[in-house]
Amino acid sequence: MKALITGASSGIGRDMARILSSNGYDLILVARRKDKLEALKKELQAEVSIICMDISSTFNCMKLYNKVKKENIDILINNAGFGLFGEFNSTNLDKELDMIDVNIKSLHTLTKLFLNDFVKKDSGYILNVASSAAFLPGPLMATYYATKAYVLRLTSSINEELRRNKSNVYIGVLCPGPVNTEFNSVAGVKFSIKSLESYDVAEYAIKKMLKKKRIIIPGISIKLGTFFTRFLPISLQARISYNIQKKKS
Repeated sequence: MKALITGASSGIGRDMARILSSNGYDLILVARRKDKLEALKKELQAEVSIICMDISSTFNCMKLYNKVKKENIDILINNAGFGLFGEFNSTNLDKELDMIDVNIKSLHTLTKLFLNDFVKKDSGYILNVASSAAFLPGPLMATYYATKAYVLRLTSSINEELRRNKSNVYIGVLCPGPVNTEFNSVAGVKFSIKSLESYDVAEYAIKKMLKKKRIIIPGISIKLGTFFTRFLPISLQARISYNIQKKKS
């Protein structure tokens, strides 16, 4: 069994690599930081290939796919992504467009390419990493929230298509709340509520993925929050979300 993980050099992606390796999976790890990938490779038990690549361009996503398509991959984990904090009229446009490229376009491209292969052989797992942000409007992190909503809706739609076709291929989405990773410093935020540990989230996600859970939400407080907010009008959701975001600055 072999898994490919993007954004594997830190955080949830790195811990997923550790967990899958300990369970006997061979790995292809993709990220921009070669030193981080090499350090991770040294600690893992299974056979590990590393690919140092920026997948923010569709061209590189195609290049990555063509490089590994004969590797008989069983699991694709689209984990690469980042966020940005600030009012929409003041945040950097180039960085936001980069975010859309990574969080949406790259995930979309890799999902489609690998899904086509998985459907042909009628097996395989795809786990797309979104966020609990996917369930809410996100003032002060508007672009990030919008990208994660895209991931949630895209994944849920594909899941239903596969179900109706009675396919054995799985696709699901991980929607964690705050997690102790490098995301905080990259996005320029500090979470006001207790964060989960990255390893715990990764372990829970893989367990639920292998059980073919469609939407994976670690932590009881985030589960309850996403359940009850769906009954609120969007205007009130936005106000609540703003107050949560404001505490991060």
